[in-house]
Amino acid sequence: MTGAGGSRVDDILARSARRTPRRVALRYKERAWTYAELDAAVTAAAGLLMDEGLRHGDRVGAYGHNSDAYVIAFLACSRAGLVHVPINQNLTGDDLRYIVEQSGSATVLADPHLRHRLPDPTRVLPLRDTTDSLLTHVRRPRPAGEADLVVGAGDGGELVQLLYTSGTTALPKGAMMTHRALLHEYASAITALDLKETDRPVHSLPLYHSAQMHVFLMPYLAVGAENTLLDEPAPERIFELVEAGEADSLFAPPTVWIGLANHPGFARRDLGALRKAYYGASIMPVPVLERLRARLPGLAFYNCFGQSEIGPLATVLGPDEHEGRMDSCGRPVLFVEARVVDESGHEVPDGTRGEVVYRSPQLCEGYWDKPEETAEAFRDGWFHSGDLAVRDAEGYFTVVDRVKDVINSGGVLVASRQVEDALYTHPGVAEAAVIGLPDEHWIEAVTAVVVRGDKELTEAALIAHAREKLAHFKAPKRVLFVDELPRNASGKILKRELRDRFRTD
Repeated sequence: MTGAGGSRVDDILARSARRTPRRVALRYKERAWTYAELDAAVTAAAGLLMDEGLRHGDRVGAYGHNSDAYVIAFLACSRAGLVHVPINQNLTGDDLRYIVEQSGSATVLADPHLRHRLPDPTRVLPLRDTTDSLLTHVRRPRPAGEADLVVGAGDGGELVQLLYTSGTTALPKGAMMTHRALLHEYASAITALDLKETDRPVHSLPLYHSAQMHVFLMPYLAVGAENTLLDEPAPERIFELVEAGEADSLFAPPTVWIGLANHPGFARRDLGALRKAYYGASIMPVPVLERLRARLPGLAFYNCFGQSEIGPLATVLGPDEHEGRMDSCGRPVLFVEARVVDESGHEVPDGTRGEVVYRSPQLCEGYWDKPEETAEAFRDGWFHSGDLAVRDAEGYFTVVDRVKDVINSGGVLVASRQVEDALYTHPGVAEAAVIGLPDEHWIEAVTAVVVRGDKELTEAALIAHAREKLAHFKAPKRVLFVDELPRNASGKILKRELRDRFRTD
């Protein structure tokens, strides 16, 4: 039985199960779950968590790779009145300890092969691959009446998840997400992204990250679509699913779209069945988007923009809105109000750069056990995003940069995104990130960190190319070539790591 009034996250699955019980809800490897089976598994898993002594409001860490067990565990936490704490499965050592301890997780649900990384004395329950795992428990025949077990209580104002920020500029902060906030965000996603029951989405990005879980998988479960879950965005597997007619919708950050576009199969496989392409999590270089659109002219592209604290979808640029505004992130979604303000919090005229601020029922309640950071982010009734943007007269937003990534070069502010777009027009550039490094003359020197597609590309040639596209003060003073750029699992390039790495070089 679900929470009263249907105001909890797990209720959306229960409603889909009543509407289309025999329809396939989720495929993962050799397993397929109908909506009725998935809903029953969630109830069984919720009962297991309660039997383990977990109580209403306890935080429960989730430390695992993509799997059907991971999905069931999240919804089971919701149904049992617990607070789910997704943890990046790549974290180890102090980074992992920080989230487990800062969240106060009473238990961590973990893939067995990862449990040795968890700090002592963490209590661990296996997600899968063992005889005593959560997945094994829910797949056993259940005693009569167990499906009617009453679990969970309360209303939509309760916490359901601590959604830790990506930590690209500082230590991660746990955004306190309520059931009500996520349900509003799901409605916004369904509306703005044209999510339909008849779609066949493939989900390949990590589920610990808010974009794949809350912008796509959960809203698609709400509308009753047939979902395919992959371990990772493996190009050949994605191409196979598309060619077989088993996938027609895909979300990926720009780094993954770049990888797909550069894969040999992208040019030779029949990808005509792919109808909807969603990108987001970081800024898509315009030249890359142009190449993708040229290869698949019938594909509908949607730009999704936001951040963890807002669920994370804030604005969308739809397929029919790209012409003439390829660098825009679109307009606010259904339940989001946004404006651009100056340093004093006053709204600036259209066409003027400023910080984006939000008001929305999708917003988190603040940061877990961080009152100072909460007060800094939530001021005068608005959430301050840290993103610099320009709004035009039609209400479209274009993100210029993160506030902390703007480069002060000789007293003039340079937006790293503009420089990156110029670099991507060179055919020898595979990937690029622009940062500011300390400089006695310039204060910060515009510095390009580049992964070469053409090994013959030189620093001088790339700087000369940039100067043809940009004012000279914006062009890189220096180019550093690397084999790969550091990024988190959602595809965001970790510029903080690049600044730390090259600051003393």
